[in-house]
Amino acid sequence: MPTAEPVRRVAGCEALERLIPALEDRGYQVVGPVMREGAIVYDRLSKLDDLPAGWTDEQEPARYRLRRREDGALFGYRVGPECWKKFLHPPEVRLFQVHRANGNFRIIEEAAPAPRYAFLGVRACELAAIEAQDDVLAEGRFADPIYSNRRRQSFLIAVHCTESVPTCFCASMNTGPRARGGFDLALTEVFDRGHHLFVIEAGSSEGAEVLEGMDTRPAPPELCRQADEAVARAASQTRSVETEGLHELLTDRFDHPRWDDVAKRCLTCGNCTMVCPTCFCTTIEDTSDVTGAHAERWRKWDSCFTQALSYIHGGSVRPSVKSRYRQWMTHKLASWTDQFGGTGCVGCGRCITWCPAGIDITEEARAIRDGNRVAATPFTEDDDGNT
Repeated sequence: MPTAEPVRRVAGCEALERLIPALEDRGYQVVGPVMREGAIVYDRLSKLDDLPAGWTDEQEPARYRLRRREDGALFGYRVGPECWKKFLHPPEVRLFQVHRANGNFRIIEEAAPAPRYAFLGVRACELAAIEAQDDVLAEGRFADPIYSNRRRQSFLIAVHCTESVPTCFCASMNTGPRARGGFDLALTEVFDRGHHLFVIEAGSSEGAEVLEGMDTRPAPPELCRQADEAVARAASQTRSVETEGLHELLTDRFDHPRWDDVAKRCLTCGNCTMVCPTCFCTTIEDTSDVTGAHAERWRKWDSCFTQALSYIHGGSVRPSVKSRYRQWMTHKLASWTDQFGGTGCVGCGRCITWCPAGIDITEEARAIRDGNRVAATPFTEDDDGNT
């Protein structure tokens, strides 16, 4: 039986203005894009004016800039340095405290209730990233209760992309630019004959309830066509990853010379893992005061680009730049599938934009497939970290 087309409604900025208080009335903290310190990041929203109206981003490898748009688009940017995982899988979490006094020893576990977040402005690639983190952190034998509780109470408002930047490659990863599901509401921002409008569809029963309370009207077919064409144009992207046979390609070419080439450029700064919406590695840190009467255990984000992450008795199993970059890229595009049944890359392009060396994961995958190398540099590094 064919799937029914979603019922689409249309609303102006005035109706969208009422969305934030409506979600707050339901107990949600509304989080969305704001402009701060030369970038578009995610933070608490109290009103529609908090959104970066009339701003867009220019992105290239190792380059990110904001500039003014010619219109007042609220979602006229793509993705910035932050992703939604900082709310669902926080960078730092205190797991418990330990107190010792008068011969008594107490362990106090953190029991704060999980916040209820409504995310406004989730792109299709970011929805795919949340789904990937669900596979890792919310399902299976090793589900993380911190992530699971936050995720279970989240409300997702997607925005279909109508433009791409040169670092986007979601179309080749089949994760965008249109969100295919996983949202409560989805918006497409359009400008029709001078009118600033949003074509809206519900993806859940709660989303339908929220939409019913907004001042909307049925979206006319011509406006729906215009919205669909804008999203389709965003699928024309300059970068791509050929996924056919990629798993076997990467695992069979473990000693490909391209790994040496990329190691000469990689700074192991970990930027790519910090901005990646699917990376989930953490470390545990214990702290205590000078008296020894109080201690805390914290969980913090970590990166496979640090030697300490792969340290076991006797040393790190990935001491070289080559081995760490190879681990990251191979896991994203190959072994993630073995573990979780899908790719760990959603094509958002953040790792390309925010790599200070401008390393491009799509180019690295293509070079390994084609057998190409970049120009040689004056030194080499082996797997033991010797130059």
